[in-house]
Amino acid sequence: MGIIIKEKQNCWEALRNTELPIFMYGMGLGAEKILNVFEKEKITCSGFFASDGFVRGHEFKGHLVHSLSEVEEKVGDFVVVLAFAAGYEPLYGNIMKIAQRHTLLSPDVPVAGDGLFTYEYYLEHEDEFNRVYDLLSDAKSRETLENMINFKISGKPCYLDMCTAERDEVYDELVDLKDGEVFVDLGAYKGDTAAEFVEACAKKGVNYKEIIAFEPNRKNYLKLVKNTEGYKIRCFNAAAGSRTSSISFSQNEGRMARIVKEGGEITDAMAVDDITSEATIIKLDVEGAEFEAITGARENIRNGSQVMCALYHRNEDMFKLPLLIHELNPELEFYMRHELYIPAWETNLYAVRRDRTI
Repeated sequence: MGIIIKEKQNCWEALRNTELPIFMYGMGLGAEKILNVFEKEKITCSGFFASDGFVRGHEFKGHLVHSLSEVEEKVGDFVVVLAFAAGYEPLYGNIMKIAQRHTLLSPDVPVAGDGLFTYEYYLEHEDEFNRVYDLLSDAKSRETLENMINFKISGKPCYLDMCTAERDEVYDELVDLKDGEVFVDLGAYKGDTAAEFVEACAKKGVNYKEIIAFEPNRKNYLKLVKNTEGYKIRCFNAAAGSRTSSISFSQNEGRMARIVKEGGEITDAMAVDDITSEATIIKLDVEGAEFEAITGARENIRNGSQVMCALYHRNEDMFKLPLLIHELNPELEFYMRHELYIPAWETNLYAVRRDRTI
């Protein structure tokens, strides 16, 4: 039947046409990105608010930041534009409660790259999206892709609610684990996904051979080394790239640190294929450099490595990355899942062995 697109009005058009005042929930980089689009699209922002417990009389972009209760008391009904990311309860639940009282939209602005994901953008790449849809191996994956597209066009959080999966499903149902696994962790951060892998191996009684972890941020790298003491692991203070080279990298301490054209520090980039030929699982969450990282691991993927890959940093990730992995190894089965998060972050592809024993 193919992908069903229910939303044809872009989030930005809905905001421009509303007769209600628009208040932005949150501040920071996300709000700045959205405000830049507001200016181009001629959308008026009436003000900003934060959760009631976080208002301390501060300002943002010349506006006094109110509490939600203050705005509700003074304005009544209004449109809420969510300007930050939320990936844990109870914050996610509180956002959904606000969405029951007011129209709440979470505009999709890419973490990396330019442009906006609109209905017109979808139509431009409809063929690629349909090719990915046909590659997906179960109904839940196809529903996830469909809901992600509808969310990105409309900004309506209900589409995320309809396809949110549990984190445990990754190793319980999708990614196979056998003795002798070599887990390559690209964007290892402070060792959280390495710890999940080790825990999953222990749960299944599997003895892994090695973990190879890349983390380009120096402070995070030092925490990674400390947090993974006792693991069978090799850690590299480097970014994942298509080849071994030097790059300019923003040294933010959080997960958002990424390759930049200017203003960063010179950091090593390394190709997985230059480090190992034995990878059996490759995890990629590298803030928009996934295409280059996959290219640098192409021989391992051709040789059968499973792939766990973020699909949410760039507009094109949802079709460009699956099609690249399929081109490298058409024998892998494809699944897509979205974990609890708003906006559409933590949407991942799992390209797994057909002969897995799960």
